[in-house]
Amino acid sequence: MSVQIVNNPYGLGAMLRNGDIVTRSVFTILLIMSLLTWFVMITKFFDQRRLRKQGQQAEKEFWSANNLVDGVAKLKGESNPYRALAEAGKQAYEHHEANKSRLAGSIDTSEWITQALQRTADMVVGRMQSGMSVLASVGSTAPFVGLFGTVWGIYHALIAISLAGQASIDKVAGPVGEALIMTAIGLFAAVPAVLGYNMLLRRNRVIQEYVSHFTHELHAYLVSGAKMSLSAEKPATAAKQAAPAGAR
Repeated sequence: MSVQIVNNPYGLGAMLRNGDIVTRSVFTILLIMSLLTWFVMITKFFDQRRLRKQGQQAEKEFWSANNLVDGVAKLKGESNPYRALAEAGKQAYEHHEANKSRLAGSIDTSEWITQALQRTADMVVGRMQSGMSVLASVGSTAPFVGLFGTVWGIYHALIAISLAGQASIDKVAGPVGEALIMTAIGLFAAVPAVLGYNMLLRRNRVIQEYVSHFTHELHAYLVSGAKMSLSAEKPATAAKQAAPAGAR
C-alpha cells in the first residue's frame, strides 16, 4: 500500500511570497506585537522578582539597623524603591526640622512627611505600571489586526477566483483557508498578552502592598519614633519589632 504525498501549495510561506504589501505589513505588525509582548512579560517578571526581594530585604534589614542612616545604607540594589522612600522620608524630616520656625505654623511634621512619602510612592507605583499598557494594547488590538489581514486575504482570493472563472471547492477553500492564518497569528499574539497582563497585574498588587506597608511604617516611625505594627500583636512581640533607637 503506497502513501501518496500531496504538496500543500498554501501556507504561511506561500501567503508571504504571493501576498501584497498590506498582507506583509499586517504580518510584520503582528510579529512586532508578539515580540513586544514576550519582551515586556519577561522583563517585568524579573523586575517584580527583584522588587519582592528588595521588599523582604527592607523588612528584615532596615528595621534591624542602629539608626536611620545605617538603615538606608542597608537597602542596596538597583532602583530600590524602599531606599528611595527612606531617603525621601529622612530628607523631609530633616528639612522640616531645619525650617521648623517657618513651617510649623502652616504644616506640621506628619503632614510634611506624608506629602514627601506620597510623592515618592506615586513615582514607584508609576514605574511599576510601565509596560502594562503595551500588553493591554496588544491583547485588545491584535485579534482585530489579524482579522483585518484575513478579510484582506479573502477579498483578494475571491477576486482572483472570480477573474479566473473557477469557483470549485478546491479553488475556494485553499485561498480562504490561507487567509485565516492571519486570524490565528493575531490570536497567537493576543492570548499571551492578556494572560501576561493579568498575571503581572496581580503580582504588581502584591508589591504595592509591600510598598504601602513600608511607607506607613516609615511614616509612623519618623513621626513617633516607633515602628508601627499593622497586625494585632502581643506587646512582647511588638517590642521586639520596635524601630532601633537613635534612628533619627
